[in-house]
Order: sequence, then C-alpha cells, then structure tokens
Amino acid sequence: MVGGEGVVISSPAWKWLYSFLVPGGLLLLAGLGFLRPRGLPGWMQPIVAVYPYIVLVVGLLSGWYFDRSRMVLAMLTLAVADGALQFFGAGDAATPGIGRIVFHAVAFLLPLNLMALSLMTERGALARSGIVWLSAALLQWFLVGWVCRPELAEVAASLEIAYVNPRLTAWTPIAQPALLAFVVTLVLQLSRFLVYKNAVESGFLWALVASFIALHGSRFGWSPTNYFATAGLILFLALLESSYKMTYHDELTGVPGRLALDQALHGLGHRYAVAIVDIDHLTDVNEICGHAVGDQVLQMVASKIASVSGGGKTFRYSGEEFAVLFPGKSAGETLAHLETLRKTVEASRLVQPGRGHVREQPEQPSGDSSTGEELSMTISVGVAERDDRKTTPEQVIKGAYKALYRAKLDGGNLVKR
Repeated sequence: MVGGEGVVISSPAWKWLYSFLVPGGLLLLAGLGFLRPRGLPGWMQPIVAVYPYIVLVVGLLSGWYFDRSRMVLAMLTLAVADGALQFFGAGDAATPGIGRIVFHAVAFLLPLNLMALSLMTERGALARSGIVWLSAALLQWFLVGWVCRPELAEVAASLEIAYVNPRLTAWTPIAQPALLAFVVTLVLQLSRFLVYKNAVESGFLWALVASFIALHGSRFGWSPTNYFATAGLILFLALLESSYKMTYHDELTGVPGRLALDQALHGLGHRYAVAIVDIDHLTDVNEICGHAVGDQVLQMVASKIASVSGGGKTFRYSGEEFAVLFPGKSAGETLAHLETLRKTVEASRLVQPGRGHVREQPEQPSGDSSTGEELSMTISVGVAERDDRKTTPEQVIKGAYKALYRAKLDGGNLVKR
C-alpha cells in the first residue's frame, strides 16, 4: 500500500508474513528447486558436493564465535542424524534390518531434539547446559543401538505403531509415531513464532520442515544430506539476523537503536531533518508506578512514534528519547507530521488496571474497561535540518536538542524547531 506522498506503508500482516517467510521459507523453496536431481547444471555439482560440509563448518564456527549454544548443538544434531542414516544405509522405511530401525528412530527423535533446542535458554556455547545436552544426545544413540538388538524386535516395532489406518499415511515413508512428533513440534514451533515473532523461532520452524523433506530424499531421488544442510543454513541465517537485531535494534521497544541511526545518518544526502522526541515525565512514572509500568508506557509510546507519517524513520536514541529521521525533508516540512504525532500521543489514554500493568484504553470504552488509574502521557519534540550552519549529523542532532530544550522550557507537550 502506498501513501499520498509515495511512501510505502507496511501493514502488520505484511510484516508478519515477511518475517515468517524470509529467509527460511524462501531458502527452502530455493533448495527444492535447485537441490533436486538436475536442478543445477553439471558444472555446479562439485559445489553441491561440498555444500553440506561448508554449512556445517561455518555453522559450528559461527555458533562458537557468537557464543550461541543452540546453533552449535542444532548443527551437531542435524549432522549426527544425517551421518546415522548414511552409515547404516537407512535411506527410508524400505531399508531392511538395522537400517530400518535407525531410520524410524532418527525420524522420531530429530523433531523432538530440534524442538527442545528451540525451547532451551541461550547460555553460551560452552555452558553447562550444552554439556548436559551432549550427554542426553549420547544417551539417545545408546538407546537406539540397544533397541537394534534382535531380542528387542518388539521394542523396535513400537517405532512403527499405526494409530490410524496406514493407508492415510502411505504417502510418506515416515512411520506414524514420527509423523505425530513432526506435527506436534511444527504446531508448537509455529505457536512460538506467533508469540515471539523473531528470526530464531522462524529458523527452527523452517529447519523442521527441511528435515522432514530430507527424510523423503531416498523416495524421491534427492540427497537427504543436502536438505539437512539446508536446515543448518536456515538456522545459520537466523543466527545472523538475530545477532544483527541485537546490535542494531532496541529489544524493549522493537525499533532500531542508536547504531542503526548512526549508520543511516552517514548514508544520507544533503537534505534531511532530525527530530528528537522526549517522553514527558516518564521518570515520574518509573518512580511512582514502578519500572515495569514505565517500560510498558515506553513501549506503547514508542509504537506511536514509530508510526509517524511523512516518511519518518524512528530510532531509540537514549533512555526516554527517540530520534526520527526524515530523509529529503526540511524541518518546516516535518512540523505537520510531528504535530500530528504529538496529538496522537496526547489523545492516548493509558489505564493501570492493576499493580505492575498498564494498557491502552479504547477511544470508546465499554462496560467496566475504564476501571483503573489513568495515565496521561505527552511528548516534547525538537527538530532541526541540515543547512549551511549544520553540515554534519552531529550538528543537526545538536540543533534538534536545542529545539527540544526550548519545548521543555515552555512547559512540554510542544513541537519546536
């Protein structure tokens, strides 16, 4: 959707869909197109042959460098699963003997392990939790080897129990217990993405899908190893995206941080304006209502500032201050947009229904929704533009601060230039 001034407006639904599909979904789609037989020209096959090893090495080194235990353990889990299938010749359920047992064991354990890694709290690549996980993984493979003994054939057969008519699942070589494990973990992982909406949850979701596809490789004539590698690549890119957001985005408010502002400022031309937005009396809210309420107020006001019109890009600049960058505009051209923003924040009704909690009140409350202590929040704004006297980003920001101070001295809840 495009606004009146030619600015692209991203709806929440589009942002959700983009974060869900990119990069994991698109990468898996590319894998389905290029990693199938004859998907790439012959001269590229040597690259495809080393692709899994490159992903494994890069993933392990990146996980160690960024101190992400989940990345390291997920890479090892995928590599061990693929290695077990290759070593025992367990291409699919049609493989006889031990290979058949190993296939069904891998198909059952892999989604559960990936889901457990997704749920695990990140504590660093060399943390105690990583050692515990490796011990648990070794125990799993000990149990698989134990189940492969001839006298335990009945136990091994439990991996192929049919809960429903087998004809309903004849389309897949995966037995029904493993199929159930995949369905449950996919639903849980999708739920986690819907709640947290971050790259890591999306990455684990698409890694599960890629692993599911990998287990169908022998039936359809493609290499399971390449799709396990694609699952690893998806997780690697999720790590990069997560690390980028931790560096350039403010975790509390969800808007880009100061480093992102510095980068954006030095990539501009000669015409731009910067507004510094300060939340009035937020310190008082923290002292009276507590920091939990203060953080919620900060998040709510930040969402209003991030929706500023006129093509403004919002960044968190300091504790209760935000910078709004207007590329290609003068300070005068931003005033109407900033005044609209000021009125929007002023008109917002925040209600504290209970201790430690605050929510935004609808414009026309119904029933008892208005109960609770009401908080009135306002903002003060100072804006400056690049001109002959203010030629550097630092000077423009300093000019915006001077205008902000004038707004504060005049009582706040004002826009000044």
